Amino acid sequence: MSAKVLGILLFDEVEVLDFCGPFEVFSITGTLLENSFEVVTLAQKSPVTARNGLAVLPNYVIGQDQDIPKLDILIVPGGMGTVTEAKNESLISWIKSVSASAEFVLSVCTGVQLLGKAGLLDGMTVTTHHLCFELVRPDCPTTTKFCKCRRFVDNDKVLTSAGISAGIDLSFHLVKKLHGLDSASKVAKYMEYDWKDVDVQKCICQLD
Repeated sequence: MSAKVLGILLFDEVEVLDFCGPFEVFSITGTLLENSFEVVTLAQKSPVTARNGLAVLPNYVIGQDQDIPKLDILIVPGGMGTVTEAKNESLISWIKSVSASAEFVLSVCTGVQLLGKAGLLDGMTVTTHHLCFELVRPDCPTTTKFCKCRRFVDNDKVLTSAGISAGIDLSFHLVKKLHGLDSASKVAKYMEYDWKDVDVQKCICQLD
């Protein structure tokens, strides 16, 4: 079994922990668990300036590099940059194309806005940062429902999380989903992260 290629999308004003949290979880899993994950970062430019001025060099530049691997998993983080990127037709088209062949597509925080814009959320229940539901709603299908009480929501192929640190919990959930509870717990212990297996949590909010 070969490792799943996991790509994390970057763009200007991306929230740092939105992508660094999942990067850490899946990179460490790839180190501790053979043939689990190969993590790469991608953007339409290099460098990318994340929130608060952090400069990041992606592994691949979309539209320039010809050797971008086929992604088994795509992670779309959030941050205020999604407001601009939701109008970026070439990026939205790329997300839609990659998602069509990916096994899983994840969003963190307002990254759900870009999934909605790409037409990936029809009839799904999703979540985002607790202050950003009204921000992302116009870019999601009218059939999309918003859950405000859970840290993440699993729609089988498409998984969405609430804001910032919630992306770490979503990442552990996917590790558990693919490699079991023992593997996820091993990674959490290595990271000294107080991970709580909360995917069984029931929705108690009024979906809208």
